[in-house]
Amino acid sequence: MMFGLEDVFTISLLVLGIIIVGGAHIYLKSTYGKSKKIKAKNRMSGCEVAKRILERNSLGNIYVVETPGELSDHYDPKRKVVRLSPDVFHGESIAALAVAAHEVGHAIQDKDGYKFMRIRAALVPVVNFASFLGFVGIFIAIFASLTGWFYLSIIAISATILFQLVTLPVEFDASKKAMRELEAAGIVYSDEFKPTKNMLNAAAMTYVAGLISNLLQLLRIIIMMRGRR
Repeated sequence: MMFGLEDVFTISLLVLGIIIVGGAHIYLKSTYGKSKKIKAKNRMSGCEVAKRILERNSLGNIYVVETPGELSDHYDPKRKVVRLSPDVFHGESIAALAVAAHEVGHAIQDKDGYKFMRIRAALVPVVNFASFLGFVGIFIAIFASLTGWFYLSIIAISATILFQLVTLPVEFDASKKAMRELEAAGIVYSDEFKPTKNMLNAAAMTYVAGLISNLLQLLRIIIMMRGRR
């Protein structure tokens, strides 16, 4: 089978997207692994840090609970719960403090009615539906050679890109709030600022990588569609 220049280009875009996302996740895991080895001087666990910051922001109605998995930490705005993975919930490392503070940052956003957080929540059902249609569309387009179905995939990926664009300020703002709270509450010391910021930045980079990957995917589908005309 001979590959044309267009085929090579579209395959290259796919591979590049995979490399970018994979690289970001490797960087996150590497930074997380290094940060886990650095014991915080205050000897507070991630759970204690989360509760301290919640208390400082008059968010006593929000619970902090343990959830299974690694880096499965998240804030549940519907149930008003900060869920922390075992290593973060019990850990006394810089990684644990940074991740716990970041998730509480989302709780603070929720309390403040942060605009981008509201928009993201509203987009979730739309993006889920569009993603389903997009998967069906590209499957039919590729295997049944029906070019028109590519439009569904373009719409789906565009919806995902919109969601990711809205997610970026949400994540960066949560990290900004986390660092500010950790400093203000005296939870991290000045010589711990750099590794804490590195941990927060590494997590944010996975979202940037996901956005770039989907932009490349969108370009790839557009090129494939034009090639079938």
